Amino acid sequence: MHPSLTPRILLFRTSLAAALLVAILLACSLIGPQDVSLRTAFQGPQIGGAPNPDYEILVRVRVPRVLLAAMVGAALASSGVIFQALLRNPLADPYILGVSSGAGLGAMIAVISGLSWTLWGRSPVAVFAFIGALGTVWLVWGIGRITGKHQITGLLLAGVVVNAFFSAMIMFLVSIAKGQQLYATLFWLMGNMTEEDWFVLWVGGGGILAGIVALFFLGPHLNVISVGRQDARSIGIPVERIELAAFAISAFITAAAVSLSGLIGFVGLIVPHAVRLVFGPDHRQLLPLSSLVGAMFLVLADTVARMVVAPAQLPVGVVTAMIGGPFFLFLLVRYSKGVYWSS
Repeated sequence: MHPSLTPRILLFRTSLAAALLVAILLACSLIGPQDVSLRTAFQGPQIGGAPNPDYEILVRVRVPRVLLAAMVGAALASSGVIFQALLRNPLADPYILGVSSGAGLGAMIAVISGLSWTLWGRSPVAVFAFIGALGTVWLVWGIGRITGKHQITGLLLAGVVVNAFFSAMIMFLVSIAKGQQLYATLFWLMGNMTEEDWFVLWVGGGGILAGIVALFFLGPHLNVISVGRQDARSIGIPVERIELAAFAISAFITAAAVSLSGLIGFVGLIVPHAVRLVFGPDHRQLLPLSSLVGAMFLVLADTVARMVVAPAQLPVGVVTAMIGGPFFLFLLVRYSKGVYWSS
């Protein structure tokens, strides 16, 4: 525990991080291959009866995209915090329990099937990816529960096996996919931010924000559980119920993020560690700060993806992997020397 963390310090750090996030959102909304004038954009969708291109680019393309990146980054980072706490594994991330392979398999099935309907503005790929991610993580959880007192080891092993099996099925479907189907799926598997309508952003953002807020209130309990489950039980904390609630919320927001953006690696791994190394392992601040820093990180990464080969675009997952790979090696070196990470 870190008793020096007072509500005033927590509020100050969170407010500062939120203000920095807003500044980054505004700045990245103005960055792109096409220059945009704020003054012209604020004149509305039309100027003199003609469409206003600055308004269209800013309001209908860039702002929704940076908001989507912020939502996904916050969801993945906060889920990473929870999975590292529940599994007591400093190298865990939101995809460790097979979320990535389940989502990828769902997306491949939707593409191969040639489905063209929409649900609440979402394509079959997004819907199937959400179902696949959520279904897989609960499958792994169920297998882990069967292992009883060795639940954590069972969860990790089940995640590895399910991930390998579903990855093999994805490779099989890729091998029989047609050219255009293959391109669309591979681009999705590498992680990609698309311009979403405002309805999707409100619904998705509301669900993710509600999940993060709920996880924040579980923070004090997670601090105790991360020290030891028996110690937590001895002071009256319902360990199983807390773990189940945290797991369910994290699985939901991870599945939502994956369905919106595809598979974006390393955010849920490197962001919680970066925050933990700077501010400490107290989950009361680790959760909100990781969410805000994850949002900043993915917004900046997506801006790089938009600009580095403009007018073409890189999948944002490529950028996060290029940054996350070296950082992952750094973590291996640091933690191999016994760096303390739990509360």
